[in-house]
Amino acid sequence: MKKDFLEVTDFTTEEILGIFDLAKKMKEKPSDYYEALRYKTLALIFEKPSLRTRTTFDVGIQQLGGFSIYLSPAEINLGKRESVYDVAKNLERMVDGIMVRTFGHDIVENMARYARIPVINGLTDFAHPCQAMADYFTILEVKGTIKGLKIVYVGDGNNVAHSLMSAAGRLGAHIVVATPPGFEPNLKAYFNATEAGKATGAKIEVTNDPVEAVRDADVVYTDVWASMGQEAEAEKRKKIFGPYQVNAKLFAYAKPDAIFMHCLPAHRGEEVTDDVIDSPNSVVFQEAENRLHVQKAIMYELMKNK
Repeated sequence: MKKDFLEVTDFTTEEILGIFDLAKKMKEKPSDYYEALRYKTLALIFEKPSLRTRTTFDVGIQQLGGFSIYLSPAEINLGKRESVYDVAKNLERMVDGIMVRTFGHDIVENMARYARIPVINGLTDFAHPCQAMADYFTILEVKGTIKGLKIVYVGDGNNVAHSLMSAAGRLGAHIVVATPPGFEPNLKAYFNATEAGKATGAKIEVTNDPVEAVRDADVVYTDVWASMGQEAEAEKRKKIFGPYQVNAKLFAYAKPDAIFMHCLPAHRGEEVTDDVIDSPNSVVFQEAENRLHVQKAIMYELMKNK
């Protein structure tokens, strides 16, 4: 039976830890996996531009012995030039897996529903699960554990926040999401994470107080204040999110050995200041690199038997 990866909770706790273990091995000795997906082909559908997602999936599938084909909006224009159903039914006969980076979450859900091959969510407006997997793999590398850590996300309750909460639920972390009033995470995402956390002892919190949120944090995480598609709101959001900037003063409330994380790209001087993102506590580039290793493990787990 084929498996998709549309949100972190598509994997069990054991499956996530298994992917982390495989990603660690792939990172330490990539040559052991050069033939792991020999001749397998991954279709890369991009409705939103990307540096890290494009590079890591493209390089990743090749490092596993496979191939990729990049499909831009000009080739597909999902739901407009061609229906999601028709794209799915075409691609399932031509490739071995599909990665989709798009706007509406319903697009990846429908692609997974119609395609008989694995579908991976490279980002939607609702979720960014590959990013969250790389984030928690990085936390495990640096901290040696995840369960019980206090992970604080400061900023917009967006797709990144949703997937960070889902992963916290699966892995037993204590996550606090601090947003301005009216910008809290989607209730569905909150309840899904809380439900997942019942089996792991995870604690999922949402607050409007960034100082209390960051106090004694093990990890402090932020993201841009205006995501792709929200450019028209950028100036308005700068005023609203100003008190939620992760600067040296706010970061000082975290534990002395706390790490700083950001999914990138960063708008320096807005959601984060240079003295934080460039500090010894920052692991943003290690985190970015780990997209490659974790996604290789995800591709292998989903596509190995295709």
